[in-house]
Amino acid sequence: MSADRTDWHIPAMLALALGGFGIGTTEFVTMGLLPDISQAMNVSEPTAGHAVSAYALGVVIGAPLIASLCARMPRKRLLVALMAAFTVGNIATVLAPSFVPLVLARFVSGLPHGAYFGVASLAAATLAPVGQRAKAVAAVMLGLSAANVVGVPAATWLGQHLGWRNAYVVVALIGVATVLALLRFVPELTGIRITDPRTEMGALRRPQVLLTLAVGAVGFGGMFAVYTYITTTLTDVAGMSLGLVPIVLMLFGLGMVAGNIVGGVLADRGSVLAERGSDRAIYLAMIAMVVILAGFVAAAHHPVSAAVGAFLIGASGAALAPGLQTRLMDVAADAQTLAAALNHAALNIANAAGAWLGGMVIAAGLGYTAPAVVGACLAVLGLTLFTVTVAVARRGRAHDPQGDIPAGT
Repeated sequence: MSADRTDWHIPAMLALALGGFGIGTTEFVTMGLLPDISQAMNVSEPTAGHAVSAYALGVVIGAPLIASLCARMPRKRLLVALMAAFTVGNIATVLAPSFVPLVLARFVSGLPHGAYFGVASLAAATLAPVGQRAKAVAAVMLGLSAANVVGVPAATWLGQHLGWRNAYVVVALIGVATVLALLRFVPELTGIRITDPRTEMGALRRPQVLLTLAVGAVGFGGMFAVYTYITTTLTDVAGMSLGLVPIVLMLFGLGMVAGNIVGGVLADRGSVLAERGSDRAIYLAMIAMVVILAGFVAAAHHPVSAAVGAFLIGASGAALAPGLQTRLMDVAADAQTLAAALNHAALNIANAAGAWLGGMVIAAGLGYTAPAVVGACLAVLGLTLFTVTVAVARRGRAHDPQGDIPAGT
């Protein structure tokens, strides 16, 4: 694919985003179906939660493993294989006869997650017009955001009314549709350099890659610290009826869609705060997260302000993603596939850490606004870490003027 293309390859972008939609739906729908799964499998709800953890573990393990071992595979073929594996994992979830096979099926479903988004982001950046890389990455991530607006609520409703397995039938069908769309609309991605496992693993030797991943693992934790307990926060603190909670969750998803678009636009622009548009986008998103999460402590006490706060939390969190993804592709040099895939492993670490820390302060009796305080602290920590990351990059360029930021020295 020519590097100087000026048109958008819309069908290919939609095919890539469709895969993100399916992955986002399967990732979050399990949370809404835990009571149904626990009853059907005759286990406690906390035990049923292991299915969520198994998926996250699959993401963390699968992202680096697949990205490195499949480094020599042509990228279009790899995308199709990843979505085929994703589909098989969800079919196995539908057919699981007992809880242990269900957990294993969720683990398998999570394995392709990070690698798919990593390769799809690179594919979108390759197919995008000049100067539009971050918008293209945001377009892929838009599928994930849209899943929280449409896919998750619809699949959850279906699972609750027609049986939890039917939710994963829908996800499997989305997987099949994505495979067909990738085969039909995505061209051979010759613009993406084929590497090898050793080259890809070299990303882990680059300080800028590791630091940027750490920013995502810490900074995103703030959003998940609040989102994990948002239902009880809305009902017990804001005084909202349970029937209105899905509307607020949809607002959260709409916020993610808006933030994703804004984050992509900002990451493609020049910067007055940093040399890279992606750096500026990261700075602005993380500053917004600090302010919004801190403000949610007070906003959570009224239904209207709580709903607005949920929208803004989703927006600020999603605005961070395109900048981080683009920056990782920049600093990874020849190891872009692994670095981009590891971003989603980092986000799942943030998911687990944020939920755990939020649960700790609630268990300590500090109330359901305490996770927002934890979230604001995590965002401050992430912002501080990113400031250090940029300073290290500038020092490296000062020591080696002929080098570039990907060296991470």
